[in-house]
Amino acid sequence: MEIRGAEGGHEANLWAGDLFEMYRRYAELRGWGLEVLSNQPAEMGGYRDITFVVKGRDAWARLKHEAGPHRVQRVPTTESQGRVHTSAATVAVLPEADAVDIDIDPNELEVDVYRSSGPGGQSVNTTDSAVRITHLPTGLVVTCQDEKSQLQNKEKALRILRSRLLQAERERQAEELSSARRDQVKSGGRSEKIRTYNFKEKRVTDHRIGLTLHSLDQVLAGQLDPIVDELIAAERAEQLASAST
Repeated sequence: MEIRGAEGGHEANLWAGDLFEMYRRYAELRGWGLEVLSNQPAEMGGYRDITFVVKGRDAWARLKHEAGPHRVQRVPTTESQGRVHTSAATVAVLPEADAVDIDIDPNELEVDVYRSSGPGGQSVNTTDSAVRITHLPTGLVVTCQDEKSQLQNKEKALRILRSRLLQAERERQAEELSSARRDQVKSGGRSEKIRTYNFKEKRVTDHRIGLTLHSLDQVLAGQLDPIVDELIAAERAEQLASAST
């Protein structure tokens, strides 16, 4: 899964951090494992982007519907007039590729190493352990600096690259079947949201199925099953309807 701050500046990055915490708690409640692969913390908190792997029974089936822009309506901590701001973060959900799924030719990779740094330029370590991998045929670039070892960072970067290449190939194949298929996260605009989290009303609304719950605190604490169950039910109903026509 990848979460990125979209519209809303600093508040969007804070919201990306809140979404990650929501999924972390959801994984914990369901007994899934969660591993952070890469992240770019924002200077004022939250993340510009964070990529992580969730592993466990039914993890893909229960998380795939989370893909898209997530809109938040709340009063930022920096707002002195008490005005509600609207921000958004995008979520992408990709199946992790095994090495056998995507064959990467080492000759098609450009690997750069550099010194890791934290927010505000703070040095993380004094060795060139951070890794940036460019896949030359596609132009995809993946960076990883979380680990102290250059080898570990390279392994993580390759895992992310394989997953993105696999997703790109699946999207290419799907595009051949339907030119109307849109990217998971679209442009990240607030108007394209799949879900809205309204803090003033303690409300969560999933716009795809018209579901509204007044249990915002519980949802952010990881209690996503009431929403996920309805999304899965809607998907099955659509599949049955398609099969009967």
